[in-house]
Amino acid sequence: MELLGLAMEQLYMYTLIIAGALTVLYVFFGDVADGGDALPFLNPTVILTFFTLAAATGYLLEIGTELSSLAILGVSLAAAALLDFLLYFFVLLPLSSAESSIAYTEESLLGQVARVIIPIPENGYGEVVMETYGGMIAKRAAGYDNEAIGQDEQVLIIDVKDNTLYVRAYIPVSFGEKK
Repeated sequence: MELLGLAMEQLYMYTLIIAGALTVLYVFFGDVADGGDALPFLNPTVILTFFTLAAATGYLLEIGTELSSLAILGVSLAAAALLDFLLYFFVLLPLSSAESSIAYTEESLLGQVARVIIPIPENGYGEVVMETYGGMIAKRAAGYDNEAIGQDEQVLIIDVKDNTLYVRAYIPVSFGEKK
């Protein structure tokens, strides 16, 4: 059987190559194309997985069986729909709920002391690490007044905006030291 002037094997292979290339692009630029949580079947991950699975199943059945092309198309679409459904409900949904159940909020980091692990340049970004009850957390940081802060210095977290911690050098104060 031919469709669009191509043998079905070729059509499945082209679809597989295109879906694979789009999947690679989605891995790199997925945050831009995220469909949100409104309609799960419009999630790019679900759509790309469906086309990839349908094309791969169809291609393998075309070259490995003697079934008619129409039967192979039906089987490959049904198999892709079933596997896509399983992927969505047993992998993607648990992962999305795990992302929203982090052990801390960014606001809870305010006022904590952290240590600089990647120096913060003037008007630039570095990285700090802090210990919380949930473990060690490494986050991007910038100087609160755009000042440079060296590696291994302690800093106080003043503000959090756009997933960036704004910090100042921390100077511990001791009261009433006797000599």
